[in-house]
Amino acid sequence: MAFAQDVAQRRGLDAEVVRDILAQARSLPRVQQLMRPAPTEAAKNWGAYRARFIEPVRLKAGLAFWQANRRWLDKAEAATGVPASLIVGVLGVETLYGRHMGGFRVIDALATLAFDFPPEHPRASTRSAYFLGELEQFLSLTQRTGQDPLTVRGSYAGAMGLPQFMPSSWVNYAVDFDGDGRIDLFRSPADAIGSVANYFQAFGWKPGMPTHYAVQLVSSEADMEVLMAPDILPTFSADSIVAKGAQLDDTARTHAGPLALIELHNGLLAQGERRPPSYVVGTENFYTVTRYNWSSYYAMAVIELGQTIEAQLRGQPEPVSLASPRTPP
Repeated sequence: MAFAQDVAQRRGLDAEVVRDILAQARSLPRVQQLMRPAPTEAAKNWGAYRARFIEPVRLKAGLAFWQANRRWLDKAEAATGVPASLIVGVLGVETLYGRHMGGFRVIDALATLAFDFPPEHPRASTRSAYFLGELEQFLSLTQRTGQDPLTVRGSYAGAMGLPQFMPSSWVNYAVDFDGDGRIDLFRSPADAIGSVANYFQAFGWKPGMPTHYAVQLVSSEADMEVLMAPDILPTFSADSIVAKGAQLDDTARTHAGPLALIELHNGLLAQGERRPPSYVVGTENFYTVTRYNWSSYYAMAVIELGQTIEAQLRGQPEPVSLASPRTPP
């Protein structure tokens, strides 16, 4: 109730309404469970992760979505430089083009994570503070737009609509792309398309720049400790990454901006040994994709899903993944 009073005062909201809404929020044990860290971390497997998304159902749905919304995808790409394939990839991975937008009441999910975040989580205090902010944004957004905060549904983390925007992303990056006077990320594919493009543009998307290049590593020469130190943050010039043992093709060698070595683990062999990882060299645009979800696996999945659907749209062969395995020592 103290939070309700504070939010209402700072946001110029009706304090009685905010209190009434929060009084009807319910703490959800299932949401707490989903947010708890796994007891033992499973070995990451890029091949298995990729197969979850580049599969027949999602490809068919993505092709139909592209054909039905070509006008808006073309408009978004022309306005922002963000490729239609990337937008289609994001919407496919996030919600299968609106088929799976989440069944949790957003008010319950956000209140649970704001006030009852699992204390055993290593970043419990910072995550709780984050969700307090998202809860505030949600209360303000729904009062401003006239949405009923008790009926809006989304993911267990409170993400909403086709693009699974958190409330702060809805406030900061969502756009009325179809010009009907309201932003609707649940029922308007046009608004979802324009909002995803606007999000990437806001995070520094550079039109025309590839997201990544193929790379081969010479195990006896690659300075892996140095190459992996910046993680996915583009840090190295093409010349410097080559000098540290990476082999790039001519196109990548002429790339003018900073690059990062992206490592994707491929799970375990039958005897329990790790398979050799896959590697690509990521550009600033690859890093921009990870601002939507801070995972290189996610970024590769949305990129490759969109590219595969685009190839089908144009009647071309399925593109070959550039994530090639590293030569084992």
